[in-house]
Amino acid sequence: MRITFPHMGNSYIAISSLLKELGLDVVVPPPCSKRTLELGTRYSPEFVCLPFKINLGNYLEAMDRGAEAILMAGGWGPCRFGYYAQVERDILQDLGRKFNMVIIEAPDSQLPSLLNQVRQLGIKTSWFHVWSAIRLAWEKLKAVDRLEALQHYWLPRVIDKNRCERMIDAGLRAVDRCDELREIAAVVDKVDRDLSGLGRDADNNDLIRIGLVGEIYTLLEPFANYHLERQLGRMGVEIVRDVTLTQWVNDHLLGGFLRSAPSLHATLNLAKPYLRYWVGGHGRETVASTVSYARRELDGVIQVAPLTCMPEIVAQSVLERVQEEEGIPVMTMYFDEHAGEVGIITRLEAFLDMIRWRKMKTGDTNAKNLSRSRCWFCQH
Repeated sequence: MRITFPHMGNSYIAISSLLKELGLDVVVPPPCSKRTLELGTRYSPEFVCLPFKINLGNYLEAMDRGAEAILMAGGWGPCRFGYYAQVERDILQDLGRKFNMVIIEAPDSQLPSLLNQVRQLGIKTSWFHVWSAIRLAWEKLKAVDRLEALQHYWLPRVIDKNRCERMIDAGLRAVDRCDELREIAAVVDKVDRDLSGLGRDADNNDLIRIGLVGEIYTLLEPFANYHLERQLGRMGVEIVRDVTLTQWVNDHLLGGFLRSAPSLHATLNLAKPYLRYWVGGHGRETVASTVSYARRELDGVIQVAPLTCMPEIVAQSVLERVQEEEGIPVMTMYFDEHAGEVGIITRLEAFLDMIRWRKMKTGDTNAKNLSRSRCWFCQH
């Protein structure tokens, strides 16, 4: 059985490693592209979320490469993600595709339940082998997060930004090829050393620091957000993003048990004065992280989400109050198949110009003090 899965940023590195180590024949879907989106949009309901359309395109492209089964996560609550697998399965069956759909329900801190679901894939191996495969995949997840963090830090600071991006991409490919735990750390350390040797941009000493919040897929899949992180890095902006692959696994599969791994459990308390209830998706995380970024004195926040995403719409309605009371400029960007790169860059430039203007006017880089000088742009 040749199995595939949705493509979400660099998560494929860990997912494909896990499945291969468990003895499955894996078809990694091609990187998301215009063709992926065109295929998904052609056969999807018109008003469904952008991630749904891209995922459907992933499956069609993977099936053209011989995939016979799809591994998909399940879900529950107000977010429509819980319906993705069932609706996608019906669409693919209507198209005459022959396949098996394997749905893994995230058990929220019940790891034995997850392992039992994994065994239902037909994997015939020892629990020790399963544990070894999980450990290798986890170390690759950590490496991916670390490489992305290195990009956030170095891209706005170096002169040769093309070379910086090539180093990050080469590091990701090397991590993907690693078969042993010790190799993974060595790859990341080498990329770190190489990046620190690049020439610094002397004209960019006073960096703008922007926090990214929002729906996880649109945050982590560069194609879905028009490579937002690299766009900002090239504009001289240091990115801070608390939503990561290891954070999601630690919070939703391990209940935040790993103290050495990132978690948003404690941060969620920051949302309580503004949003006390779970609204599905990453709605509460969006509000809590925005409050956290304000108190960490970042210069601004960009909320990223697919168009019509209900949890993020609820969060956006709360962020205006957060912006006013916590003192941090917030801009919301929704993405769908009709978004255009030129319009996105124009909005980013306007937002950054506003932040620079406020910093120059007040002579104060403290985010809370900057907020007291209100600007029309921040209210939209």
